[in-house]
Amino acid sequence: MKFRNIILCFITAGFVSCGGPKYTNPHVLIVTNLGDIEIELYPDKAPKTAGAFLQHLDKGVYKQASFYRVMKMEGVDEISNAGFIQAGIWKTDPVKMTYLPEIPHEPTTQTGLSHTDGMLSMASTGAGTAKSEFFICIGDQSPLDAGRRGSADGQGYAAFGKVFKGMDIVRKIQAQSSTGDAFDKKIMIREMKRI
Repeated sequence: MKFRNIILCFITAGFVSCGGPKYTNPHVLIVTNLGDIEIELYPDKAPKTAGAFLQHLDKGVYKQASFYRVMKMEGVDEISNAGFIQAGIWKTDPVKMTYLPEIPHEPTTQTGLSHTDGMLSMASTGAGTAKSEFFICIGDQSPLDAGRRGSADGQGYAAFGKVFKGMDIVRKIQAQSSTGDAFDKKIMIREMKRI
């Protein structure tokens, strides 16, 4: 009888633990026609930025979003290239973007994060101006950190997550045809969802 109770406890514990969250930190899946990118957010380090991003996601702000901007070195193979890809609603629903509140800036000197390979960060025109647009770093982009030369005001950009799976897809997107810093054809995001 005791053995049966012990087995029942293990089975019950297994069912309970299986229903819990898959990860400690929130994860988001970005689905594109070139493949999927899974990102992990760091709300413990950048609570305002990660919180705003998730709020936008839950409210459907990123429906019809796209990757539209790219930084890359010409003539360099896909594996060795550095830069970033930028996404959001600026090219697909700019009116909606005007109604979004600005996100208080969380500099990398405060969060302890750095714009390394795979880092997710908010695009902005200055500290405290980020709304919905985000970018994914490819290679070392630490000049975009606070106190470095990558932003006009020296405050850098607000990093708040990192690619968990799918850097090969990030690089595939970066390799798409572009003119200047714009993709010749936007890479549409089919879906963005929590996982």
